[in-house]
Amino acid sequence: MSSHDVVAVVRRAARTRRVGHAGTLDPFATGLLVLAVGPCTRLLPYIVGDPKVYEADVRFGSETDTDDATGSVTVTAPAPPNARLSHADDPVRRAAEATLTGAIAQIPPSYSAKHVDGQRAYDLARKGRDVSLAPVQVRVDTWEWLAGDHETLRTRITCGGGTYIRALARDLGRALGSAAHCGTLRRMASGPATVGEAVLLEDLSPGAIAEGRVRLRSPLSLLGNIGHEHLGDDQLTDLRHGREVAASQPGHRAALLRDGVVVAIAERSARNRWQPRVVMLGDDA
Repeated sequence: MSSHDVVAVVRRAARTRRVGHAGTLDPFATGLLVLAVGPCTRLLPYIVGDPKVYEADVRFGSETDTDDATGSVTVTAPAPPNARLSHADDPVRRAAEATLTGAIAQIPPSYSAKHVDGQRAYDLARKGRDVSLAPVQVRVDTWEWLAGDHETLRTRITCGGGTYIRALARDLGRALGSAAHCGTLRRMASGPATVGEAVLLEDLSPGAIAEGRVRLRSPLSLLGNIGHEHLGDDQLTDLRHGREVAASQPGHRAALLRDGVVVAIAERSARNRWQPRVVMLGDDA
């Protein structure tokens, strides 16, 4: 199932086409997908989605053309010695992980959504074209050992947005003198949103959101550390007429609220007032 397939399910549950996601998941992956419904789709650029947390199985012995278990094997090599995978503090594996921690230059998978000459890399790869992608700067915060055996390492990775866990699995195999790909992948968190708080896909039956059987969370929980400006009648009138709004809260950016509901995102202007950037007044919920 692709992220677009999930969006289609939520559209039927909410009975609206206005559904967007805050970052795709690979079709073979499971876990958390953050979505916005109705006018809140306008807030997606402001959603805090960093850091990302994933749990992954790194399988040693082979690389694939997709860097995951769905692809065709391109390289084989013996797995690292068992101790390097089955012990939490194996120094060789930890040293290899250290080379893939911090700010690193990562070559994205050939089967990725990166653009090459105006086309998606995965479209070119599926046509049999050789895809050469330039390294991109990504951030990997931590690797946490969860379990391991003679050919599989289960790990939890905390990283910045845009990091390909498939590529980390591939590169860890190479750093250990082996070959590897990502066998399973599950997103556990995206910013403050966690998979434990997520709605199960099977609960999103047609009309479930529109009829209130599945409730949506407030976007305030995902907008991060910004000010909350509660609007009075005069401020609300200014907002409706496209005028700057009087500011009483500190900070560069604020969520403008009416009765606890987000009605706009604004930034501080040179006149020390709130200049609306996204306004949701008059939209259907």
